[in-house]
Amino acid sequence: MSNAELHTLTGAYALHALPDTERVDFERHLGDCEACAVEVRELSETAARLGLAVADTPPRGLRDRVLREITTVRQESPSGVGRDRSGGAADRGDSTTGRGAGGTGQGGRRPRYAFAVCLAAAVGFGGIAAWQHRAAQDARQEARVAQQQNEQLAQVLAAPDAKASSGTMKGGAKGTVVVSQSENRAVFMASGMRQPPSGKVYQLWFDDRGTMRSAGLMNTPAASDAVLLDGPVDGASGIGITVEPAGGSAQPTSAPLALMNFPAA
Repeated sequence: MSNAELHTLTGAYALHALPDTERVDFERHLGDCEACAVEVRELSETAARLGLAVADTPPRGLRDRVLREITTVRQESPSGVGRDRSGGAADRGDSTTGRGAGGTGQGGRRPRYAFAVCLAAAVGFGGIAAWQHRAAQDARQEARVAQQQNEQLAQVLAAPDAKASSGTMKGGAKGTVVVSQSENRAVFMASGMRQPPSGKVYQLWFDDRGTMRSAGLMNTPAASDAVLLDGPVDGASGIGITVEPAGGSAQPTSAPLALMNFPAA
């Protein structure tokens, strides 16, 4: 591999895209070429920043379009190659092969391939970064919501006016509802509930004097679960629990497993 060709491999090396034989040759070259070493450091830092960047998902077909159009784009030689790094070889061409720096031989193809690799990697980094950022945001949001619900649940259970009422549901599970008028919230606690059938969930309801109002879903009930009901108690007289399709229903679609009245104030 000629010295001029080695100068074009900085981008592919920074992205770990070189085969072992070329990587060994290039690393030997790096020991003698300060300009390439600086360029590799700068490209590596850019790649790292791309990996941490907040980016939008690239449009569909961008990668294919880049790889298709790259064959018509010629990458400029790194600054000063012809003068400082190759002793003029890049400008004169390789006299032993009869190829110039802009020829169609291997030396002319490598810049295009290296540039394509860099662009494709940048697109990939952007998509990964966007996914990582969204996943981190979702995880933080879920943690905040869970913390708020746990704090509100504890406030209801510890409220001075909290009152409890218990009963047995269909299937033998035990249920207890705790309501606090001062907090205007209610908590449902279950013991011994089985997993709902596949594709189904348990849904809780406020009983507004005969009209059922959704109070949220029970997600994967364990042997003992405590759930903060969604929404205020307001004028509800009790709660119900039904089995509904995954995602819940606007109104009950099955017979209740239990209907429990709130304890008297």
